Amino acid sequence: MQKTTVSLKPADVEKKWIVIDAENAVVGRLASFIAMRLRGKHRPDYTPHVDCGDFVVVVNADKVKFTGRKLDQKTYYWHTGHPGGIKERTAGKILGGRFPERILMKAVERMLPKESPLARKQLTHLRVYASAEHPHEAQAPETIAFADLNAKNVRSQ
Repeated sequence: MQKTTVSLKPADVEKKWIVIDAENAVVGRLASFIAMRLRGKHRPDYTPHVDCGDFVVVVNADKVKFTGRKLDQKTYYWHTGHPGGIKERTAGKILGGRFPERILMKAVERMLPKESPLARKQLTHLRVYASAEHPHEAQAPETIAFADLNAKNVRSQ
């Protein structure tokens, strides 16, 4: 008897909702975990060309931690489109600013495949909130204790 590889079809995918508390979580480790859940790589029936990932809700995104001196030294660059229009901002300024959830959004976005319609669709399944409240209770999300998965996932300082 020959075994065949099972390929998921979009109609066969059952998506779950998960909630992750980002308080004291290390940014890179958390972003890697979220990117894996968004793509569906945690599933045994993962299919690369099908959106088989979960919906991920992250709360307390303003309380994430960086290791080492990244809070002061990690710099995010962008260009305005005008000559000499390169801008920069440190991770500490973004976390202390108006939209601290952008740190986690950018980290996850950069861990997904580049310039792909599927990756853009999967990124829309990520909801990041700076506070502890979220409006997705109706979906009955499952809570994942990210801090308990590995001792290195959280920083106390």
